[in-house]
Amino acid sequence: MLKNTKTALIFACMGLMLLVSSCVTPRRVNYLQDLSQGSQIQIENKFEAAIAPYDELNIIVTTSSSKKELASPFNLGNSNSSNSFSNNARYLVDVNGDIQMPILGNIHVAGLTRLKLQDTLTTMLQNGGYIDEPFVMVRFNNFKIFYLGGGKGTVLNISNERCTFLEAMAMLGENVNLHTRRDHIAVMREINGRMVVRYLDPRSSDVFNDPFFMLQQNDFIIADTYDNSVVRNEFAYWLGIGSAVISAFSLVVSLLVLRKVN
Repeated sequence: MLKNTKTALIFACMGLMLLVSSCVTPRRVNYLQDLSQGSQIQIENKFEAAIAPYDELNIIVTTSSSKKELASPFNLGNSNSSNSFSNNARYLVDVNGDIQMPILGNIHVAGLTRLKLQDTLTTMLQNGGYIDEPFVMVRFNNFKIFYLGGGKGTVLNISNERCTFLEAMAMLGENVNLHTRRDHIAVMREINGRMVVRYLDPRSSDVFNDPFFMLQQNDFIIADTYDNSVVRNEFAYWLGIGSAVISAFSLVVSLLVLRKVN
């Protein structure tokens, strides 16, 4: 009876060991593991997306004055017919970072934030005497984030011109699965004609103060997956622990049996 019990316990331990070895440990996949109840993090890098060449901007000019027709010429974007006006004019930023607006002409916009461009255009319209009480609204029309990982890719269309790394991870959903390496997620960005790569680790709260935490339009998020060697190493690790536990258990049972016999 004791022998059968010992055998059953050994097989139970082996089954548990194999089950554990096939699981992904929480430390690999859980986000922000160093946070606790009431944690407060000072965010050092506040960021608003800057306009860059090849961006597409929606620029709307209106006025609160009675002469609303004065705003119409400024809503003629370069993506519309030259014979029609639009309340949603689109402007493509050229390779030099400029846009061409009716009447105002060539305007350098690269490097400006959306709000800064709104203020700049409002000042130009007021100082030029074109509109007494102008109201300018600028929006990005092509704020996209690209994701590559696990042999596939997807595009995130951002509607509010502001997206953090963690927000993007949440929007990616099942594209980031248990086999995605959380400690080795790259953000790739073009800066001054060069592609710059930084690796972010969402498992740590340090991610909040990484300069790439606030994403920009056309950023790439690139994720690696664990390869078979990692899986084998983890299996070997748990196998070693399981073997040690079973050996210790067997030794204890054998000592108990010998004591009972004696």
